[in-house]
Amino acid sequence: MQLNGAEIVIECLKEQGVDTVFGYPGGAILNVYDALYEHSNEIRHILTSHEQGAAHAADGYARATGRVGVCLATSGPGATNLVTGIATAYMDSIPVVAITCNVGVSLLGKDSFQEIDIAGITMPITKHNFIVKDVEKLAETIRKAFRIARSGRPGPVLIDIPKDITANVTEYLPREAEFPPRKTETITEEALSRAVEMIEASQKPFIYAGGGVVLSGASRELREFAEKVDAPVTDTLMGKGAFPGTDPRYTGMVGMHGTKTSNYGVSECDLLIAVGARFDDRVTSDTEKFAKNAQILQIDIDPAEMNKNVLIDHGIVGDLKEVLMRLNARLEEQSHPEWMEQIAAYQKEYPLQYEDGKLTGPYIVEEIYRQTKGDAIITTEVGQHQMWAAQYYKYKEPRTLLSSGGLGTMGYGLGASIGAKMGCPEKTVVNIAGDGCFRMNMNEIATAARYQIPIVQVVVNNHVLGMVRQWQNLFYNQHYSQTILDDAVDFVKLAQALGAEGIRVTTKEEFADAFAKAVKMQRPVVLDCQIDQDDKVWPMVAPGAAISEVFDEMDLNEE
Repeated sequence: MQLNGAEIVIECLKEQGVDTVFGYPGGAILNVYDALYEHSNEIRHILTSHEQGAAHAADGYARATGRVGVCLATSGPGATNLVTGIATAYMDSIPVVAITCNVGVSLLGKDSFQEIDIAGITMPITKHNFIVKDVEKLAETIRKAFRIARSGRPGPVLIDIPKDITANVTEYLPREAEFPPRKTETITEEALSRAVEMIEASQKPFIYAGGGVVLSGASRELREFAEKVDAPVTDTLMGKGAFPGTDPRYTGMVGMHGTKTSNYGVSECDLLIAVGARFDDRVTSDTEKFAKNAQILQIDIDPAEMNKNVLIDHGIVGDLKEVLMRLNARLEEQSHPEWMEQIAAYQKEYPLQYEDGKLTGPYIVEEIYRQTKGDAIITTEVGQHQMWAAQYYKYKEPRTLLSSGGLGTMGYGLGASIGAKMGCPEKTVVNIAGDGCFRMNMNEIATAARYQIPIVQVVVNNHVLGMVRQWQNLFYNQHYSQTILDDAVDFVKLAQALGAEGIRVTTKEEFADAFAKAVKMQRPVVLDCQIDQDDKVWPMVAPGAAISEVFDEMDLNEE
């Protein structure tokens, strides 16, 4: 059939099973929006308040569903406004396809109105990107973009389409979407045998799980693996839910704000098994002192991660689900009673603690967990509230904590919560933000209100940039330079002005009642939760220290 480029874009999205896109129209992309109008009963479009919100929403949709998220933007500033969202997805290996339109082919490179080389700009933060200058190549380019986004280690792909290409006509032949097979060709018998030998020789194994377990859908295999190895399990921020937070083997997060149990355990183990984790600096701190008593076995789909940040003793490159299935089939049941007892003793001696008599970030997160029974999707911004959300909510399943781990993007969570709710309408979706982060993209409350998307926006409001202030307090002689936000902004009135419900809470009892009310309302609600400006995230590791030197408030008071 003969279709113009814009119609081909829509038909290709339908081929790929896309049911929701997030975006913002403009002159260069008008043809695509005109074609979208004709298919509005097949593809739902969410008009965000800002293109960055569209990118984060596509990212949140992808993280929550496991499918490819899609965002649209026009040329120039529309395209550049996607950049932070694309970089966020890239750093966390999230499959997103961003479609931008540009000025006509004859105007490219002439500094035309709203022209920008978005392909050049995004080259370092995409798995691949394309500029399509021939309508006959458009359909295959879109199909290729989705294949790349999904395959191997996932990630974002950008397609830039000049406006005249969206108007030109060519023959379109529909095809079924291609889903690439799991990467198994690099998994060798020799590599598997060596891994089994290392595991069987170990007396103190520790499993360190990252976001790759979530991306590969390997949670069930990881649980079986932990039982076979008889090892405790820690995770990264990106790995939350890969292993159940309610399991007795689970020791909490590792790293800068990891538990003492996890940090001591990793430091004392004789075999560290890294599964889909990349040894981020927020996990390792001083790499020379990280897991210094252990051999390191790394399993990852990306060969570039082997020996990148930490020198390993052995690595297996391949899809995690497939690797773990093959290891589980080869392993005999191991038994390490003394090691597991030592870890259990650490868990008993070093539980997470916080002041119980007032409204605090940890209480807020625990109450959300209690009321949702651990079945909600939690999105976060970046900062203290993010760490409390990682520490105090027990994630039972993968794809239930959506947070910017690699880039650390303030303003991510609200857009992501909209995307998550669109992808998983049956789930309660809660975005936990600090007041500094909420200011970044709080205009997306208007988006939630426009479509009556029932998200619960919890603002942990300490009137400061909490994590930066914590560092200023501990390491910068209490020089609170530009981190105090004690001004006249009223988030309750703001929520109401944007079409949502707003509730202010100052006590534990008020929060419990307000959160229960917010969930039942089935409309967007902002909870403005007033906490003390000097509440801190404990425990923590000082910059440059070994993770075994983790400390908390009690340790400080004893000095």
